[in-house]
Formats: sequence, C-alpha cells, structure tokens
Amino acid sequence: MRGDNDAGLIPGAVQNWLKPELARTAALAAANWLKPARRSIDILRPDFAAPHFDTLGRLGSLEVRLATSRDDIKRAQKLRYKVFYRDGTAIADAPTLLARRDKDMFDKICDHVLVIDHDAPLTRRGKQQVVGTYRLLRQEIARPHGGFYTDEEFDISALMERHAGLRFLELGRSCVLPPYRTKRTVELLWHGIWTYVRRHRMDVMIGCASLPGTDPNRLALPLSFLHHYAAAPEEWRARAHASRYVAMNRMAKDAIDAKTALRELPPLIKGYLRLGAFIGDGAVIDHQFGTTDVLVVMPVAAIASRYIGHFGMDASRHAA
Repeated sequence: MRGDNDAGLIPGAVQNWLKPELARTAALAAANWLKPARRSIDILRPDFAAPHFDTLGRLGSLEVRLATSRDDIKRAQKLRYKVFYRDGTAIADAPTLLARRDKDMFDKICDHVLVIDHDAPLTRRGKQQVVGTYRLLRQEIARPHGGFYTDEEFDISALMERHAGLRFLELGRSCVLPPYRTKRTVELLWHGIWTYVRRHRMDVMIGCASLPGTDPNRLALPLSFLHHYAAAPEEWRARAHASRYVAMNRMAKDAIDAKTALRELPPLIKGYLRLGAFIGDGAVIDHQFGTTDVLVVMPVAAIASRYIGHFGMDASRHAA
C-alpha cells in the first residue's frame, strides 16, 4: 500500500510531471470517461428514492449531491448523451438517438452523483442544470443483481475473493460539460465521491478508464508506460478476459520516453495515478465507444495522505 511517497508507483523522474493538482483539476477534464455498461437489469434499488445523505458538498454556486428522483437521473442521462455521443466518439443505436439519453438498466440500481450550478439559467422545463455526473455502484447492491459491469471486460472475481473482507465501489459514467472542466468543478466532484466513500465505508474503488482509439499499436507508448510503471501488485491484480485481452507490454521499459507517455495519457488516468491507483493486466478494445480500456483499482488505504488531508478525513472540506 502506498502512503505519502509516490515512488512505489511512479519513478522520481516521472513524479515531476505528475503535478499534485492533477488529482483535483484534471481527473475528469477529458472525454475519456469511465465506461458505460451494456448489461440488462430490471429491478429498482429498494432505497432508490431515499432522501438521506443526498447533499455531498457545496462550493460557491456549485452543489454536489445524489440524485433523489427519476427526473434527476434523466438529466444525468441527457448530460451523458451530450458528452459520449453528441460530442464524443460513441456510436448510438436507434433507441439512444431517439431518446437523446445515455441509459441502461444499471441506472436503476446505481447512485448518481450530480453537480448542479445554481447560478446557471434554468432548463426549458424550469430545472437546475446538471453540469457533471458520476455513477456509483456498491458491492452489496451489485451482488444480487448480476455483479459489476466491469465484469464484462475484466475478470475481477479473484481480486474480490482475495479481499473478501473489503467493500468494493464501482465508478462509472463520469462526465462534465466542457465549460465546467475546471479545478472548481472537478474538486467538488471528487469531494462528493470521497464523502460517499466515507459515509458508506467503502474500501476499494474500481472501474474502467479509457484511452482514445482502438489500435493498440498506436497506443503502444501510454499502454507500455502503464504496464511498466503503474501495474497492480499481485494482491490487487485483475486480468482482462482472455477472449478480449490485449497486451499492454508493447515496448521495453528502457525505450519509454516517460514525459511523452504522460502527455499521451488521458487526464482521468493521470489523476487516478496521482491518487494512488493501480492498473490491471491487459487492455480491452471497445469498438462501440472507439476506445481502449484499462482497469483501475484504487484501494482507499493506498490513496496518498496529502489528498486525504486536502479533502478531509471526514470529508468536511466542502461540507454543505
């Protein structure tokens, strides 16, 4: 487990380029968000509409809170459509085009983190504008409903068995409107996630993060960098499913230009590395979304202490 020292994950020469503020200012500042899911689940969470713990923090006109209604989720889905499909590389099917919402049946069992701008003009329906979102799925909710959607790309069963006493949280469907991809918004969104983690006593965060493009040869440098410098230790390792496995070790370690590799990594992945995340074994090509996915594993105990200090051990920094 890592503490304050990043040397166990990123070599000293590389640390100089992974600036501390990346975890707050750049973690979501790209369209390479954590991946959507495509498995069907048709049951609502029993506590879906519960109002408790809805507000997670506030910073000026921005509020981060949980969705408490179906209308909240629809607004998050519309934002995801804008980022993933309208402005991104994802290929929409006919139902998605007609609905103009990015949706799947996982939405019914997940918690949805929303960033609301109280100073922005109201929508045409008189609603406050959702400018950022994240989708969270706790292990105890996922287990009786088919598991995590990460299972579709990576075999995480052994990882979870090795840490059967820990509680896993899956992060996904993350996006922020371009004008709000700033330090202010991203810091508040991360504060909301940290508040959620503390309130629910989660131990490990997992999810798929994406690099743009589907040709691993063109991504040889960033994939090889992640393989050599950010690979999960054995106890935290999980492997891409054999049928979808793409080797990440495409260049020798001594052939890697670390500075160039870092420039080619999406800010989301660099932000996770700064926090203390590990990367799984093997990548997966997602042709629908035009991306190459890697597995992110982030034990809460491995999060660098300076970031815990920044947000507050009790998640009090931006308490509402």
